[in-house]
Amino acid sequence: MTTLQVETGATYAAILGVGAYRPARVVPNSEVVDAIESSDEWIQQRSGIKTRRFAGDDETVVSMSVAAARTALERAGIDAQQVDAVVVATVSHLLQTPSAATAIAHALGTNQPAAFDISAACAGFCHGVALAHDMVRGGSAGHVLVIGVEKLSDITDPTDRGTAFIFADGAGAVVVGPSETPGIGPVVWGSDGEHYDHIRTPDLRDVLAEGTGMPFLSMKGSEVFRWASYSMAKVAQQALDRAGVTVDELDCFVPHQANNRITDAMARTLRLPDTVKIARDIVDAGNTSAASIPLALDRMIADGDASSGDVALLIAFGAGLAYAAQVVIVP
Repeated sequence: MTTLQVETGATYAAILGVGAYRPARVVPNSEVVDAIESSDEWIQQRSGIKTRRFAGDDETVVSMSVAAARTALERAGIDAQQVDAVVVATVSHLLQTPSAATAIAHALGTNQPAAFDISAACAGFCHGVALAHDMVRGGSAGHVLVIGVEKLSDITDPTDRGTAFIFADGAGAVVVGPSETPGIGPVVWGSDGEHYDHIRTPDLRDVLAEGTGMPFLSMKGSEVFRWASYSMAKVAQQALDRAGVTVDELDCFVPHQANNRITDAMARTLRLPDTVKIARDIVDAGNTSAASIPLALDRMIADGDASSGDVALLIAFGAGLAYAAQVVIVP
């Protein structure tokens, strides 16, 4: 019987660098309220959002990803030629195929790495980090570039009162590579397919048949809010437990920037101490789906709310309904 050879990788993996790209155009609530017959006060009360970023025609899923990735690589001290895999989390790359990842890898000047997109909506980035961790430790990659990117303004109906004020654009990236100490804890992930249609785009065949234009996102906001507020704190606690970390040892909490009220509910349930810094990037960035966690982490580092060596809890949740959480060390 033939015995196959197997590869082994690094003992531990960690995030080595973080980068972000925010589109130039800042869109205040005043620009979206008329189309949805709402108000700035209502939007802030419901979500916490004051402004968001919308990408221009020249700011694409690929170009925003490349910009964020270049910053992450520079901060990690890694050359693009050292990247063995590119994992892109997105739901707004409008080509069914090929993947955005292959175009991004080429634009960065990498050496023909493995490159693929994943579709786990708002939870995609945390899924990507988990995959990258296992790739580095398993030996299939030395360094992995993980990107969360969205241009949700392309697929958001500006007249939909349930989504128009929420979704936005941007890109965030991290480099995952070998480490002498554990830098990424075990992932806690899963899905609740009973609520598969709570956040979705329509079947493209229906869009084409009806001639309605773009496949706009729809969301059952109240149902998603209740599900996330009730269920996600349990997932976050499991991630802490699996990493062997208590809330008193936590420095930063970086949840998916879906809604400030969901963030508040999770923080209360977890009984986070006042010393834990909580990401609130949604106030200025809106909900950028797969990009929201790396964007929020980058903002916390820039603002001094997160420092190298800090212990951070990441948790993301979204369409599917899919979710993922892990504890990481801030690079």
